[in-house]
Amino acid sequence: MKQYLLSIYQPDGPAPDTIDAIMDDLAALNDDMRAAGAWVFAVGLHEPSTATVVRAKEGDVLITDGPYAEGTEHIGGFTLIQAADLDEALEWAGKLAAVLTLPIEVRPVAHS
Repeated sequence: MKQYLLSIYQPDGPAPDTIDAIMDDLAALNDDMRAAGAWVFAVGLHEPSTATVVRAKEGDVLITDGPYAEGTEHIGGFTLIQAADLDEALEWAGKLAAVLTLPIEVRPVAHS
């Protein structure tokens, strides 16, 4: 089985009024993924303003507050799944997008 990262992109700003129902539906989808043997783990992230960026430059380490890139949307969380192939991963991503009503980026995990 290959692993795929399903990155959840969400707009900046407050959560929608329907967040409780969305989270209930997300928990049910995670249970479905577990039952199917696809779920590896999932996490939600705090807002981008809580980020700290660490860069190596000319032998120094620079630390700055805030997100790496300014934008109107950010990664709000991600789910790591295992799937037989990209088509199966895209099926799970479609279900996740339907529950969250947000775009999901699917990327295969590189194994070393």
